Amino acid sequence: MNHKGIDPPSCKKIPHRHETHGDVRVDDYYWLNDRENKDVIAYLEAENAYTDEVMKDTEELQSKLYDEIVGRIKQQDESVPYFKNGYWHYTRYEEGKEYPVYCRKKDSMDSEELILLNVNEMAEGHDFYQVGALSVSEDNRWLAFSVDTVSRRIYTIYFKDLESGEISDLNIPNTTGLAVWPSDDRYLFFTTKDEQTLRSDKVHRFDRQTNSSELVFHEPDETFYAHIHKTKSRKYLVIGSTSTLTSEYRILKANDPTGSFKVFQPRVRGMEYSISHFEDRFYILTNWEATNFRLMKSGLENTEREHWQEVIAHRDETLLEGVELFNDFMVLEERTMGLTHLKVHRFSTDESYYIPFEEETYTVGSSVNPEFDSHVLRFGYTSLATPSSTFSFDMLTKERTLLKQQEVVGGYDATKYHSERIYVEARDGARIPVSLVYRKDFKPAPDRPLLQYGYGSYGHSMDPYFSSARLSLLDRGVSFAIAHIRGGEELGRNWYDSGKLLQKKNTFYDFIDVALWLIDNGYSSPEHLHAMGGSAGGLLMGAVVNMRPDLWKSINAAVPFVDVVTTMLDESIPLTTGEFDEWGNPKDEEYYHYIKSYSPYDNVEAKDYPNMLITTGLHDSQVQYWEPAKWVALLREKKTDDNILLMKTEMNFGHSGASGRFQRIKEIALDYAFLLDLEGVTS
Repeated sequence: MNHKGIDPPSCKKIPHRHETHGDVRVDDYYWLNDRENKDVIAYLEAENAYTDEVMKDTEELQSKLYDEIVGRIKQQDESVPYFKNGYWHYTRYEEGKEYPVYCRKKDSMDSEELILLNVNEMAEGHDFYQVGALSVSEDNRWLAFSVDTVSRRIYTIYFKDLESGEISDLNIPNTTGLAVWPSDDRYLFFTTKDEQTLRSDKVHRFDRQTNSSELVFHEPDETFYAHIHKTKSRKYLVIGSTSTLTSEYRILKANDPTGSFKVFQPRVRGMEYSISHFEDRFYILTNWEATNFRLMKSGLENTEREHWQEVIAHRDETLLEGVELFNDFMVLEERTMGLTHLKVHRFSTDESYYIPFEEETYTVGSSVNPEFDSHVLRFGYTSLATPSSTFSFDMLTKERTLLKQQEVVGGYDATKYHSERIYVEARDGARIPVSLVYRKDFKPAPDRPLLQYGYGSYGHSMDPYFSSARLSLLDRGVSFAIAHIRGGEELGRNWYDSGKLLQKKNTFYDFIDVALWLIDNGYSSPEHLHAMGGSAGGLLMGAVVNMRPDLWKSINAAVPFVDVVTTMLDESIPLTTGEFDEWGNPKDEEYYHYIKSYSPYDNVEAKDYPNMLITTGLHDSQVQYWEPAKWVALLREKKTDDNILLMKTEMNFGHSGASGRFQRIKEIALDYAFLLDLEGVTS
């Protein structure tokens, strides 16, 4: 159906038959799975042209939103410096520039600035340019850095001599971007990806003297990913091999780079652990006989779990998420009732206490703390109404000092905004936390717009955070709510477990039940309620819009994972094999039918759908562009309404969108203009 007198693109149909467990699915748009096909590109470009035409009346609004959001950004800005291995490190941005400048100063911040990388200069001539990780050798002579110019998260590692400033001709292609120096600057450890599935499966040691690489570890299990890092102590190299439910680590002393890695604790299905080294022991964070994790310790030699000793016991009500170690202090990162907390424990006195925070809903976590010999903790804090803030906290005196708070150019008055935490009872009795923010002079009401946001997968907690861009909605009367639904880990590990595999539908039911509560309690109405989610949150959007399309005025699905059955059956597609523990393997008949029962693409019906904006990237390595493309084509064929259906494909970008800090704001401006236009807001 046309909109504003404009006919949408038509997508040709070429039936493709899938048969699994005796069940036949006919996919008329399977042919879109070929980015080299000129007809595919033509279709995507036609959809882009249609989106541009339909949104033409909002161009002035988009421009205003863009200028407004950019205008709040402090363009000449600098991160809080941190001290590591003799240098102060920081990142700064220059006026009008898209990319960061990475810098350091020796011994003191009064010293001469030394530029590690000026990404603005490096990115010239590229549509997409992203620097991955930076790693400086222990002697401070060499910088290893990685670059992706395609947006497929495939990085090439380069070397820069920090004394001469020259970038070496040596480079290492097809890596994950992470690089680790041992104790000397001759060798560099890095990981590579399978070229087809993009699974990181190999760890190599590169010898700069011979310009050659040697394989030191290969992970053959297709459900695991390999990676490498160095401990905070800088004494050990650690190879990790992890899947959704299981982890295994290997260790090697950093001063013995050509030695053999030793398995720390062999993998046991369903057992997760991570390790931190401190002096004569390792600390182990694990879910072994501890759903919400506990903290253990071991010696340096006998590291298998039969030698572990308990330090912090399991707690039913509290999820232990991380530990930060200092010479006389240990800081625990915890989560209770959906809120994050920092608990300080002093070894010498056995005293423990929590750092207090006053807001109803907020996010706090340890920041950059590279040195053991310190009694000062650096942590980050934010909320829906409080800009991102970095604090130093003296663990002896309990004195808190604000080092930096995100500046909102033009001024920001937090007293004009109200944030709160509410709880919604789900259909099965579970209590779903919801974080809500709005301007006090635009209190939620049935005739006021509200944007409902959610994710709900991978145990990823969607914590409340400040967004200066979001002010453009709040200041126009749009409330914003994050539904902390199952599938995330906000309420502990059980919250995650009850929103995946054969309980995945709880994620969708929770989001629907939050929408119903918001409507029933007068926070909005179906005529003014909007929903947004990206990636696995895009799956959420696709599932709920099939189940209850009547609840929302619009749906915004970014890089959405919507063709779940077909993707999970194709092990050549990036990420598939590593996700069987999240969604289930449809080669198992029980999982096949369950996944099919909610997979958005497989459940599109002939009925009315709300207004929809779907975005994707041609080079997306996480969710392939053809999933949303097929979904939009099928929706156009099936839906019976005359509401707007738009798809925007970024032809030069991938999963995370544009690489520049201002470029990506154009995407936000489009999202916001779509919602505001539906609400009749034109300025």
